[in-house]
Amino acid sequence: MREALAEGRKALPDCLPNPPAGCVFVKDNTVIARGFTNPPGSHHAEAMALSQVSGPLTDVTAYVTLEPCSFQGRTPSCAMALAARDVSAVYVALIDPDQRNHGKGIAILRQSGIAVTVGLLREEAERDLKQYLI
Repeated sequence: MREALAEGRKALPDCLPNPPAGCVFVKDNTVIARGFTNPPGSHHAEAMALSQVSGPLTDVTAYVTLEPCSFQGRTPSCAMALAARDVSAVYVALIDPDQRNHGKGIAILRQSGIAVTVGLLREEAERDLKQYLI
């Protein structure tokens, strides 16, 4: 998760007004993809990481600093994209306080059979993200 937090910090200031989220994919204890929130209308952190790997990710764990989005806005749903690629597990530092998403991204992942753990390095993620969250 520390690597995902570092990725999120790379997003600033270009990602604003979106929060500076980060994501890393880990396979066999090795980071295989990284992502951060890009400018509005471009890749979110998860989508950026997904673009770096191909095929199913059944043996990959994702670490994300903020709950993956559940809805399509200017970009597709990150939660649905992770589910479609069969990520095996997702660690989420913070649940998104935005009521459009709050808990819904996690629900999509769990309904798809993905193991989800919430709260890993929550305090550090709050320090990085709090001022950017609704």
